[in-house]
Parts: sequence; C-alpha cells; structure tokens
Amino acid sequence: MTTRVETAVIGGGQAGLSAGFHLTRRGAEHVVLERGRIGETWRSERWDSFRLNTPNWFLQLPGHEYAGDDRDAFLTRDETVAYLESYANSANGSVQTGTDVLSLRVRSEGGFDLETSTGSLAARNVVVATGSFRRPAPAALARSVFQLHAREYRNPEQLPDGGVLVIGSGQSGCQIAGELNRSGRDVYLSVGRCPSFPFMYRGRRIYDWVVDIGMMDETVDTLPSPAARLAGNPTVASAETDHLIGPRRLARQGVSLIGRVETLDDSHAVIRPDAGARLAEATQFEATFKQQVDDYITANTIDAPQEENEPNADSVAEVEEINLDAAGVTSVVWANGYRPDYGWIDLPVFDAGGWPVHTRGVTAVDGLYFVGVHWLHKRKSALLLGVGEDAEHIVSTIVDGKRKNDPSGSFTR
Repeated sequence: MTTRVETAVIGGGQAGLSAGFHLTRRGAEHVVLERGRIGETWRSERWDSFRLNTPNWFLQLPGHEYAGDDRDAFLTRDETVAYLESYANSANGSVQTGTDVLSLRVRSEGGFDLETSTGSLAARNVVVATGSFRRPAPAALARSVFQLHAREYRNPEQLPDGGVLVIGSGQSGCQIAGELNRSGRDVYLSVGRCPSFPFMYRGRRIYDWVVDIGMMDETVDTLPSPAARLAGNPTVASAETDHLIGPRRLARQGVSLIGRVETLDDSHAVIRPDAGARLAEATQFEATFKQQVDDYITANTIDAPQEENEPNADSVAEVEEINLDAAGVTSVVWANGYRPDYGWIDLPVFDAGGWPVHTRGVTAVDGLYFVGVHWLHKRKSALLLGVGEDAEHIVSTIVDGKRKNDPSGSFTR
C-alpha cells in the first residue's frame, strides 16, 4: 500500500529539520524521512574528539537558535547530535527515522513516487535535504598499509603502531593529523587547496568579521567557476585551541607537510612537490581576507587595534617520494573530501559533475526542490548559521505557489 503525503523532505539533518520547521509553521502537511537516527552523519561519521570549528552563536536553526551563556564555545560531536535531537523533538511527530529513500521518480499523474526501506510513498512535493557531500572522493589503495576514510576514523588507538599519512588538509585532515601528532605518532600531511582563517584579527574573533563584512552572504554567482563548489570551507587556525589548527601550526608541532599524493602502492608514495605552492595560495587568501576586514574597519570608522602580522613561511622541504617502510608509515587516513551522490534520483536535474541544477533550490521539475546544498545560494547555505534561510525560501515557494496554482491546496489522492 502506498502512503500519500503533500510534501516529503528527504534527510533529517539540519537542512531537512529546518524545512520541516517552516512547513509546520505554515500548516503544510509533510513528513521528514531520515535514513538512520537524527544526526546520523554526526554520530557515525565523526571521530571521538571532533568539535565544530564554528562557535555556538552560529547555531541559528529556525526556532532553535542558540540561547545559552557560552556563545563562543564549540560543540563536541555528541553535543551537536543532542542539539539536532532536541530540534527534531519539537517537530510535532513529523520526523520518521530509519527510513532510507532508495529511489525517486515522477508519477505519471503528477507528483513523485518514493521507494523507501519501509514502503512506498507518493508525494506532491519533494525537498531533497541529503547534503552535497555523501560519497567519499576516490582514493588510490595501497594493499599492505592499513587505511580508512576520515568518516571511519575514531581515535589513534584504532590504528596500528607506527607513522600515519593523512591525505587532505581541510578541517577533518588537520584535526585528525593534530590528534595523531599529539598522541606521539609521526605524521605526514598531504596539503591540499583548503585555505585558512586566523582565529583572531584586529582584536576580534574571525567569526564576527566574516559575518560583519558580508562574507557569509556572498552568493554562488561570485564563484570563479562551478568547480569551486568542491572547495572545503576554510579551516580556522588558533595558536592554542587543539581542534582549530591548520598546516602551518601542525608543521611547527612536528608534522611533516608534503604535496599532493599522486600514486600510492604497497611501499611507496609518489608526491607532487607542491606543498609550498598550496601554502602560498593560502597566504594570499588570508591576505585578501584581512584587506577586506581592514577596508570594512576604515569605511565604518571602527576602533580596532592594528596588528603586527608576522609573515607566513611558505617554504617547505619538498619531497617527491616516500618509502613507507623506511619512514615507518603503517597507516593512511584519507581526508580528501566528498562528492555529490544523488544516484537514487531518476530525474534529469543534474549537471556533468553530479550537482543539482536549480535556482536557489528550485528545479525545473515541478515540485522538486533542494536545500542544504553547499553554496545553494550563499556561502552559508549548508551551515547551521544559514541553512534555515534557504529552507524558508523553499517552503514559501511550495506553499505560496501551491495556493496560487491550486486554491484548494489539496493533493489528489
């Protein structure tokens, strides 16, 4: 038997729950389908010591904004799950966990058919809120070395004794490399293109500046190319806080920085000698950002202390090959990112890179919407800070559009 609903939201993370909140507020019949538990990705694909690198005041899910007294602290993995659970608990029973959507197709009579792990569902509207990055980036495998993806990493004790090669220098790679280094491991970090912010600048935390200068509200049309959507969010580098760490601080603490790993076999890693070039790009990103802040301070006559900025050292002792046995490397952690994964959607709404084609989440297929996509509309679109804004736009499009085109607002059963 097929269950019918006006709107099905696929995904019970921050994006899906935000859409569900606005649908509830507008009195729109809906269900939020979550493949696992609430916060499943945070529960099962984050390491034990994980912390957010954005502060508590970035927790701005609609109707569930942070109201505590420690706005500048950073949630742990378990605290993030608890935050999402408490949000879901206020959803008036519209969240259905343990329901994996296996396929999505258009119905001949209008609307959509969803095949799920718990049965068939027909919906007039579908909001896909499963996130942009679900499929790990391809990895070359070395058979004799223990290896796992960052989403499988939990703690240093999980790895065999010996050195570790961490591939990828975004938030995941840097946090994991830092933890392994502190545990006494010899660590090699393959540096990618992820830039970094300084934790403090001109007397304020970087989070205040990125919001004030409008960086979080930059729209997708400002990107140099569609491929730029694959770039990770910048890491935040602190001089003291363990989880806020970037390649340069890791190098000062004894981590060996290397360039891109081009091939990896049973005993050798072939390295592109470009770690210095990647650090130089990061330096330029940071300089451009600081200039934006300086210009904002000047334009708004803000009293902010000047800083004596020490120049970043971009020189690296480049290597072109690592003999894993000789270096004592027994493990590889792949932290080289994710790619979109919408293979279960049988609809022509994706570009060559697998990204949904849309205008602020609205596709050319009537009734199909996306929310929570990286750079869906703005830099903050997939973040706890900004996902609610896009969710409200999508729900308004669904509800107001439905009322305009169908005054009864009913879904033909």
